[in-house]
Amino acid sequence: MRSAPRTHTRRRGFTILELLIVIGILLAIGSLVAVNVLGASEKADLKLARAQLQAFEGALEQFRVEMKRWPSEEEGLAVLWSKDALANEEDQTRWGGPYLKEAKPKDAWGNVWVFRVPSTILEGANFDIVSFGPDSQEGTEDDISNQDLRKEAAGDEFGEFSGSGSGSSTGTSGG
Repeated sequence: MRSAPRTHTRRRGFTILELLIVIGILLAIGSLVAVNVLGASEKADLKLARAQLQAFEGALEQFRVEMKRWPSEEEGLAVLWSKDALANEEDQTRWGGPYLKEAKPKDAWGNVWVFRVPSTILEGANFDIVSFGPDSQEGTEDDISNQDLRKEAAGDEFGEFSGSGSGSSTGTSGG
């Protein structure tokens, strides 16, 4: 009995050059995806911070209606979710909160929200709520505040802080 003749099939593997080309293509695609995902994440964080500012303003307005005053700087935003932040026991009994569903002591970048009474950003405004933004540094271009929304409505450029005051009180509410 004869066995069938053997045919040698040669398996060919990938060359180093082919592997390097594939790796290069994968890295290029990965970097494009990463850039797009990071950009979307930054936009989402900015939208979240703006939404939180609006929620704070609404909650502060409710606090003012019930308590007949704005929170002090010492009390801060914590009075919106905890009556323990109020120093006065009489105020604690009048407190009708929580004014926010959950505590929001930090912004989207992990920075503590800054609350100032009265406003130091916009003349005539009652208070400022400020996030130092992604760079976590005060006074930089990426800072976000509740006054930015008023500046946008008045036609000023978003995020621009002028130390001299604008002289106009468009969009502000008096005390």
